[in-house]
Amino acid sequence: MASPQLTRLQRRLEAIPAKVKEAVQPALRQSGDELVGTMRQLAPKDTGALEESIVATPAGQMTPPYSQPGGSTVVPENAVVVTAGNTDVRYPHLVEFGTVDTTAQPFFWPAFRLTRKRITNRIKRAISKAVRENWV
Repeated sequence: MASPQLTRLQRRLEAIPAKVKEAVQPALRQSGDELVGTMRQLAPKDTGALEESIVATPAGQMTPPYSQPGGSTVVPENAVVVTAGNTDVRYPHLVEFGTVDTTAQPFFWPAFRLTRKRITNRIKRAISKAVRENWV
């Protein structure tokens, strides 16, 4: 038979993940939006179609068809997926990496590398704060 203190502790530990998941969602969305903004700044400005095709898709929703990387997929829980491309813009990978006839104009991975540390720190802070606040 478990002591009342142990039972109480187990209930608190089980409750933390749900609250942490809820608390980290705004940080995930803000990080996705920041990455989208940086990618749009770095994307070539030919027609603007590529720039407009860069979107952040929150958890539980479907990414645009023909988007890079990965195409149409459902975003898992506690994630935000940033993609470039859609049914009208099917060439982001060709712009990013170039072809035999054109030079590469990277925008996707440089933006990721520029914002990775700030995004990681923001999410870690949100998780730490949620754990502290819910550890009563």
